[in-house]
Amino acid sequence: MTRRIAVIPGDGIGIEVTREATALLEALKRRARLPVEVVEFDWGAEKYLREGVSLPSGALRMLEREFDAIFIGALGDPRVPSNQHAADILLGIRFGLDLYVNQRPVKLLEAKLCPLKSRSEKDVNFVIFRENTEGPYVGIGGIFKPGTAGEVAVQEDLNTRKGVERILVYAFEYAQKQGLKRVCMSDKSNALRFGHGLWQSVYGEVRQRYPAIESRHLYIDTLAMEMVRDPGQFDVIVTSNMLGDIISDLGAQLQGGIGLAPSANLHPGRVSMFETVHGSAPQIAGKNIANPMAALLTAGLMLDRLGFSNIGMEIERVVAEALRQDCVTPDLGGTRSTTGVGGWIRERVLQSLQPTQVM
Repeated sequence: MTRRIAVIPGDGIGIEVTREATALLEALKRRARLPVEVVEFDWGAEKYLREGVSLPSGALRMLEREFDAIFIGALGDPRVPSNQHAADILLGIRFGLDLYVNQRPVKLLEAKLCPLKSRSEKDVNFVIFRENTEGPYVGIGGIFKPGTAGEVAVQEDLNTRKGVERILVYAFEYAQKQGLKRVCMSDKSNALRFGHGLWQSVYGEVRQRYPAIESRHLYIDTLAMEMVRDPGQFDVIVTSNMLGDIISDLGAQLQGGIGLAPSANLHPGRVSMFETVHGSAPQIAGKNIANPMAALLTAGLMLDRLGFSNIGMEIERVVAEALRQDCVTPDLGGTRSTTGVGGWIRERVLQSLQPTQVM
């Protein structure tokens, strides 16, 4: 069965690194018989500036009805100071399709890239699950007396029992299915007594359903310290929207930087979105020096989700090989171009796969 993938390249370097990911998908389709169809959409700053359109009317239903996955590049353009188009597209898809699971694998592929001394690949290998549709990012709030000395800004942190329970259940279920032993829930309930008090009470209920899994709670500041002190103590971390946003980037730094961080926005059983999270970096756009590895690893994460786990694993293996051989872009201390690194990885993935391994 052919899987249909909607591709939104985005802005800046998002366009460049997404091009390498789609080139890999098309090459796998052509030379290894991967049953995928890639359909590209021009949603981004250029369309917004030209037509005033960010997420077109009916886009969500079309994506939900006609596609198996969405691959999206970074969004953001200095010509749109408010980044309204980026919020409309990215958050519009997340919230509109109820993609309540943000999955951020934190896996060190080459020990020399870890900023922590004497750490190896086995020490940094866990996954962060972030609640993706609630918290402060829902946009509830407002400003009173703007532009005056008495200006007041209010931002509400929304937490629902349904939202908290389903992300906690997903984290425990993932650990159980993957044979992982430890789940750590993190919040700031000692200060945020109401919203994160709900996290505490629901966590206390959910953990009882999984007695074989070692469950643990850490306040978010303690978790951040422990991730730096001893990342090897974690298998699965689950937390709220904003806190997860912060610590997942800390995790990315442990694995060598945001240019190596794949990401997924999921709703089990529905079309999901796979995203590069490193930003559009307009200052280096068009220079052919952006790191495509996060985009390629995100493509691997997407293929794993679509049922091609062997290809996802192979992409990860080849990216690790590229890191060992210093086939990297300037952000990782190398001299290779975006297209050079993308092409090197693409050819080696194709060389290692036979059509019978794909189908």
